[in-house]
Amino acid sequence: MQTVSAVGIDGTNLSLATVQSVACERLRVELTDKARAAMRASRDVVEQAVAADGQVYGVTTGFGRLKNVRIAPAEAAQLQRNLILSHCAGVGEPLSHAAARAAMLLRAHSLARGYSGVRIELVQLLIDMLNAGLAAVIPSKGSVGCSGDLAPLAHMALTLLGEGEVLSGGARMPASQALQSAGLRPMRLSYKEGISLINGTQIMTAIGGLALLAARSALKALDIAGAMSLEAFLGSDAPFAERINALRPYRGQARSASNLRHLLAGSEVMASHRDCDRVQDPYSFRCMPVVHGAARDTLNYAESVLEIEINAVTDNPIVFADDGALVSNGNFHGGPVGLALDYAAIALTDASSICERRCYKLLEGLEALPPFLSERFGMCSGYMLAQYTAAALVSENKTLAVPASTDSIPTSAGQEDHNSMGTISARQCAAVVENFQTVVAIELLEAAQALDFRAPLRYGRGTAIAHRVVRERVPHLDDDRNLSTDIEAAVELVRSGALVTAVEDEMGSL
Repeated sequence: MQTVSAVGIDGTNLSLATVQSVACERLRVELTDKARAAMRASRDVVEQAVAADGQVYGVTTGFGRLKNVRIAPAEAAQLQRNLILSHCAGVGEPLSHAAARAAMLLRAHSLARGYSGVRIELVQLLIDMLNAGLAAVIPSKGSVGCSGDLAPLAHMALTLLGEGEVLSGGARMPASQALQSAGLRPMRLSYKEGISLINGTQIMTAIGGLALLAARSALKALDIAGAMSLEAFLGSDAPFAERINALRPYRGQARSASNLRHLLAGSEVMASHRDCDRVQDPYSFRCMPVVHGAARDTLNYAESVLEIEINAVTDNPIVFADDGALVSNGNFHGGPVGLALDYAAIALTDASSICERRCYKLLEGLEALPPFLSERFGMCSGYMLAQYTAAALVSENKTLAVPASTDSIPTSAGQEDHNSMGTISARQCAAVVENFQTVVAIELLEAAQALDFRAPLRYGRGTAIAHRVVRERVPHLDDDRNLSTDIEAAVELVRSGALVTAVEDEMGSL
């Protein structure tokens, strides 16, 4: 397969996977000729409007409640700088390096569509910063999700002026120093450029998009961990039969059921108890295709929303070069993104809950497994406290899954009277994903330990691979030790995708 060395952006052609490649793997970014032509045309409209002394929101007027305050053309450029400075009101821990770079890419991409009226040089500077490995230091809190992610995007925009801070090579430094080291010069903003830099949903979309990609991999790991747990628990794979799941034809359910069947194929452990007298397994085992599958379907929906959003125009006003119109609008409202990410957080919370229940069942001392999976139970506590940690994370997820999009607090003296809180939804969803990854990792540890007690019977085709991968990093727990170290190693298997990659390399895509 040919390796792509760069991506050309035009405002219409990004995928979430490409965003991740730029944000995390430093795929280079280029501005296409199509984008340059569209940007020139929309810039001409803005300059003509300023020259004609027209009343254009955010260009020759103030902002928000100050929309009726006229600004003289001679002061229009200073207005844009003042806007950025005044809106740098973010607080909290900075966005991750990857999320900040994703936001920078997405803002450049949206401006490149040619409906914002900014100069090509402005977008080019954002691209040059990305290609130099820079990431703006952006406080994570302060956005109400309208008129876009104003405060955090203002902190991003500030770095283009040579102010604020950036991350470069893992070090935090003044933007002026980082730009100079990269051979770049800061910009002096012109008409409409300040408002175009901050009117958009790129912070919530960057955080949410990266979180959904991480969740996609973790859901595959969930199927792997669930299959290992069922095998070790001497459960039945009968509920995973294709003909059963075809009667309730959700795509996610069918995929999870198929995964479970293939992961368990060839298992001597499963064959050893085919004729046992257990009638049914607990729901956390029997309902895996349904619950895991519903989370997959929800994630598919959320990803489809964000794939639209990353290629959307969310500026205000929007510039139409074909007829010279500058139109005030509400495309900056983060409602679609916030609702989708709240939905994803709810689904992943449910997935983390069923995962924790299997962790609990493996520790009960049933089906010839020792209590807490320790052959020295009593003297040793085994995995007792690992389940406590899983329970705590699931409980936290239940709090984080309360939808932020159901709230709205008016701003700008009532002019902005219905806000999306979509960036809070994104941050909560990202936190849910992080907890979910850890709960799955704990199930992996317990399931691998439980399978150890089924030797020398052969494991399933996929579960054997997963068991080997876990054991390459974490040994059998034969005596109590610092479990946090083991959990950390298992989390890295999930978070890096190493577990899923190892299984898919031998079995195909899950």
